[in-house]
Amino acid sequence: MSTHHGKLFAGIDWASKTHAICVVDEHGAIKLRIDIANTGKTFAGLIKRLTKLDVEGVAIERCDGPLVEALLDADHQVFVITPRQVKGLRSRYSGSGAKSDAGDAYLLADVLRTDGHRLTPLTQDSDATQVLRSLSRTRKQLVEARVGLVNQLRAELERCFPGAIGLFSRLDSDVTIAFLRRYPTQHAASNGTTRLTQARFAAFLRRIAYCGRKPIEDLYARVAGAPPAGLSTEEASGHAVCVLALLKAIETVRNQERELEAEIIERLDAHADAHIFTSLPKAGHGVRAAALLAEIGDVRARFPDEESLAALAGVAPVTRASGKHHAVGFRWAADKKLRNALIDFADDSRHASPWAAKVYNDAISRGKRHPHAVRILARAWIRVIWRCWQDNLPYNPQQHGGAMQIAA
Repeated sequence: MSTHHGKLFAGIDWASKTHAICVVDEHGAIKLRIDIANTGKTFAGLIKRLTKLDVEGVAIERCDGPLVEALLDADHQVFVITPRQVKGLRSRYSGSGAKSDAGDAYLLADVLRTDGHRLTPLTQDSDATQVLRSLSRTRKQLVEARVGLVNQLRAELERCFPGAIGLFSRLDSDVTIAFLRRYPTQHAASNGTTRLTQARFAAFLRRIAYCGRKPIEDLYARVAGAPPAGLSTEEASGHAVCVLALLKAIETVRNQERELEAEIIERLDAHADAHIFTSLPKAGHGVRAAALLAEIGDVRARFPDEESLAALAGVAPVTRASGKHHAVGFRWAADKKLRNALIDFADDSRHASPWAAKVYNDAISRGKRHPHAVRILARAWIRVIWRCWQDNLPYNPQQHGGAMQIAA
C-alpha cells in the first residue's frame, strides 16, 4: 500500500562497496537519500523500502548484478541510463559537471522523473538464457576446482614421486591417472613384486592404448633416472593414500565437468541466439559460445550501444582528465564473468581469424604486452558481436569490413 501522495522515482548510483540511493517526488524534491553497503542483506532492506514507497521505477547505470536481479525479481521497473549518458547530463545539474555519488543518484532519479517516457524498462533474460548461464558458471567453477586439485597433486608428487611430474602431457589426463593409480609414489615404482621395469611399463602403456609421441624408452628413463624421494616405507604409504584420494577427486570433478558440458551443448543448440555466437571463429558449438551468450544475455535493450557492453566487460579503458593531466587506465569495475568469457574468446580467435591476428599483432608491435593486446582485440570484437547480436545475424567474415580488408 502506498504511503505517499503523488509519484516517486528512485535513482541508484552503483559502486563496488556502497550504493547511493535517492528518491524524488514528481516535482523533483528529494524524499529519501541513503547509502547502503554492497551486500545481499542490505539489498533486501532497500527493496522492501522501495516497495513500501511504491516508486514508479528505479534508474541505475548498470544493467546486471545481484542488485538489478533482486529489483527485477521484486517486480520493480528498472531503467538503465548508461555512464556515458550520465556524464553528458551532469552539466545539467551542476555548473562544474563534477561527479559525486549522491549527485549522480539524484541525477538518475530526476532524469527518470523528467524523461522516463523516453526510456525502456529492463526485462530479465529468458529462462533458456538464465539456465545456460547457471550451467556455464557452474562448469567454470568445477574447472577452477579441478585446477586447484591438480596443483595439490603436483605438490604431493614433488614430495613422493617427482619423476611422474611432466611424464605425460597433463597431470589430470587419463594416462597419468591410470599410471599414478598403479604407481602413486616412487617407492611403489621402485620396490616390491610390481616394481616398474621397462617391459612392464611398455605392457602398461599398450594396455591403456597410449598413443603419445614420446618413445617408451625416454619415458622410462625419466622415471627410473629421477633422484630418490628419500622417504621411509611408512611415509611413502601415507603419501600414496593422499595421491590416490586426489586422483579420485580429480576424476569425479572431471566427470561432472563432462556431464555439464554435454548439457550445455544440448541447450545451446536449442537456444534462439545460438546461431550468432556459434558463428564466431573458435567459439564453436561448445562451452565458449555458450559462455558468451550466457554472460551477454538476450535482452537487446540492456546494451543500447556497443560502448555500454564494452564498459561492462571492462575492455573499454577509463579516461581520467583534469586540467593538463590526462590518464588512461584499466577498468577494474566490470562484470568479471563477462570479461573472462570475452577475453578467453578473443585470445583464441586470433588463431582462426586473420583480422583478429592483425589487431593483436598490431597492438604487440606498438609495445603492448599480451594481456593488454588481448583486451584491445576483445574491444574490437565487441563492435562486431554487438552488431550481430542487435541484428540477430550470424557472424560473416565476408560482410565484416575489417576482415575483408585483410583478405584483400
